[in-house]
Amino acid sequence: MSSNLEQFASDNYSGICPEAMDYMIKANQGSAPAYGNDEWTQKSTDYFRELFEIDCEVFFTFNGTAANSLSLAALCQSYHSVICHETAHIETDECGAPEFASNGSKLLLAKGEKGKLTPEAIESVITKRADIHYPKPKVISITQATELGTLYSVQELLGIKEIAQKYKLKIHMDGARFANAVATMNKSPAEISWKSGVDVLCFCGTKNGMALGEAIIFFNKALAEDFDYRCKQAGQLASKMRFISAPWLGLLETGAWLKNAHHANQCAAYLENELLNIDGAEIMFPREANGVFVKLPERVIQYLKDKNWQFYTFIGVGGVRFMCSWNTSKERIDQLIEDIRAGFFLEARG
Repeated sequence: MSSNLEQFASDNYSGICPEAMDYMIKANQGSAPAYGNDEWTQKSTDYFRELFEIDCEVFFTFNGTAANSLSLAALCQSYHSVICHETAHIETDECGAPEFASNGSKLLLAKGEKGKLTPEAIESVITKRADIHYPKPKVISITQATELGTLYSVQELLGIKEIAQKYKLKIHMDGARFANAVATMNKSPAEISWKSGVDVLCFCGTKNGMALGEAIIFFNKALAEDFDYRCKQAGQLASKMRFISAPWLGLLETGAWLKNAHHANQCAAYLENELLNIDGAEIMFPREANGVFVKLPERVIQYLKDKNWQFYTFIGVGGVRFMCSWNTSKERIDQLIEDIRAGFFLEARG
C-alpha cells in the first residue's frame, strides 16, 4: 500500500534506503550472537574507526534522544551543566531527557546568530557565576548541522575548542545531520569532529536512510568508561544488535551515507532556488544542508495544510521548515512549489 502523505516535515519520515535494507536482509540469514557480539557489529565499529581515522569507542542506541542524553550523562555529574544554543534539540525537543538521564545536569542556554554558539556567548555563560550555588559548566553541546540548517565552519569549531580547553570543558556534538554537514563542507568526518575538538559525536542513521539506530562515537575513549552499562540500564542495549549495526555497515561500506546526504542537500538547494523565484516568499536562514526555512503568509500555510502537505512551523524562530531526505524527488518539489504559487495567487485575490 502506498502512502498519500505529502511531506517535507522531516528526513526521518522517509523509508529505509536500499543499501541499509540490503545489509539488514543479509544479517537476517541464520542466527548470530546477541548484544553486539556479532560480526556485523564488529565490522561496523571498525569501519567507523577507519572513517574517522582514529581508534574510537562506538556504541549504538535506538534513537537520537537516547544517544544525546546518555552521552551527555557520561560527561556530567548531576551538579554539572551543559551549555547549548537556545534552539538546540536537547533543549527544545527532548522532553527533559538529558536532565533525566544525568540525574539533574542543567542545560544553560546561550544565544547566537543563525543557530550557532560563539566563543563569546559560551564564555559569558561560563563566567556568569562561579559560586557553589550554581551548576558548574562541564560540557559544550553543539549541533552540526544546526536546528536552523546552518553549519559550523572548521574555524568556528576551533574557536569553540579553544574556549573549551581554557575552561576544561568537554565538547558534545549532536550530529543528527552530520552526514549532510560533511557533504556540504567537503571536509573529512575527522576534520569536523575530533580534529576540531569534539570529544563525543552522536551520528544519526535514522535521518540518513536507516529504519532506526544512532552511533555514539567517543573520540576520547576515557570518557566511555562503563558506557556499555549505561546503555544497558537505559534499555538501549539491543539484543539483536546486528539489525542496527548491519544497516550502518551498509551505509558506510557502500558510501550511501554520503550519497544520501548529497542528494538531500541538492534537493534542498533546488527547493530554495525555486522559492527565491516566488514574490513574497522570504528565505530566513542560509541554506547550508538539507533544510529550507521560509516565511510564508498564514493563508498560504493553511492552503498547503489543506492540500495535505506535512511540514513544521514550530522549529527555529517562526516560519516554515521544509526538510529534504535521501528519497526526496524533484517532481515532489515541483508539486510543492506549484501549490505554494497557487496559495499566493489566492492570497493576492483576497
